[in-house]
Amino acid sequence: MTEKNNKEIPLHIKILAGMVIGVAWSIAAGNINGGSEWTLSYIKPLGTIFIKLLQMLAIPLIITSIISGIAGLRDINKLGRIGGRTLVLFTITCFTSTILGVILASAFTPGNAIPEKTKSELFASYQDKTTGLIDKAQQGTGSAMDMITEMFPNNIFYAMSNNGMMLQVVIFSILFGIALSKVDVSKSEIVIQFVEGLNETFMKLVMLIMGIAPVGVFALIASISFDAKVFLSLLYYMLTVIAGLAVILFILYPLIIRLFSKISYGKFFKTMQPVFLMAFSTSSSAATLPVTMERVSNGFSIKKEISDFVLSLGTTINMDGTALYQSIAAVFIAQATGIDLTLGQMVIIALTATLSAVGAAGIPGAGMITLIIVLDAIHVPIEAIAFIMAPDRLLDMFRTVINVAGDACGAIAVSGMEEKVDSRQ
Repeated sequence: MTEKNNKEIPLHIKILAGMVIGVAWSIAAGNINGGSEWTLSYIKPLGTIFIKLLQMLAIPLIITSIISGIAGLRDINKLGRIGGRTLVLFTITCFTSTILGVILASAFTPGNAIPEKTKSELFASYQDKTTGLIDKAQQGTGSAMDMITEMFPNNIFYAMSNNGMMLQVVIFSILFGIALSKVDVSKSEIVIQFVEGLNETFMKLVMLIMGIAPVGVFALIASISFDAKVFLSLLYYMLTVIAGLAVILFILYPLIIRLFSKISYGKFFKTMQPVFLMAFSTSSSAATLPVTMERVSNGFSIKKEISDFVLSLGTTINMDGTALYQSIAAVFIAQATGIDLTLGQMVIIALTATLSAVGAAGIPGAGMITLIIVLDAIHVPIEAIAFIMAPDRLLDMFRTVINVAGDACGAIAVSGMEEKVDSRQ
């Protein structure tokens, strides 16, 4: 009987290899005549297909996970407790992130380091793109009550067809789960089993799609082009954002995990490696959600009804990385345009960035649109977002990692709180 000595290469190693090869390809293609165009025409579509396959599963997973989890609880008080703690935790971490961003940007003043020549070049280069984003953002702006009204769907099938309307899907799923939990067991059991069966099928589909993850990641990274000259002129701003994200990932989240669970941060990182790599390469927390659900539920032995509920909610309203980025970007743009912000305006940035981050869809580039809302609130020229357009794609990759890490951290913390409650009962 022969033993198999060959071990399968871990998924995160394959994904990392895809990223490295993608970077090498991007550099090589940029130095070959027509290489970048060929990459965009024939390589990038592979990455687009990969993201679409994952986003295709995001809403079905949210619906089946929340409904089966809530219906299985059959305890509305417990649901209210889990939901309340989740919302409080997400609000605290998001607001902390915005405060951190304002402090860092005020302390390091990255906006004062951008040369006047670079400002003119950026305005000229990104004028069309900036105008399009401003128009899109202004179409979606409204009062606070309008934002609350938009949370509730009038056509759930329409909401299901749009990944930007995930919060509406979450609310429908919660209400459906509550209603199903109140139906007589003899009638609801078949529905619950059907939903659970769908959920398990979707998770199997996730694992099938992850088989092509290295190829998808390679295609996504290979199709990204970077302007080294512009990046160098904005390096101080970029380092300020990355430093803030690092504080959240390596200080804030470890404190929360240590406070509410017995999970070591080393295990957290090891378990979440595939998730972080997926988030970095796709820049989409929605596309990463299926992988996040699988890793958090199985890697940390958290009850599925808790992890799926918290992660589904987190993907739509918990954007710590986006909140920090928006607060730093707002202060940076104010500095670059020569506007001295008052303490009151800084408070407005923190509050507005927190609220707008909640409404940011878990898709690439959504943070740029919500940033316009923040700038408008403090009367800073919104056309000046052209200053930060060039490195936004790269910073979006970093802040998406923080967004998904925050969701996982929240699931671990809420699970730990529930375990303490259960132990006292």
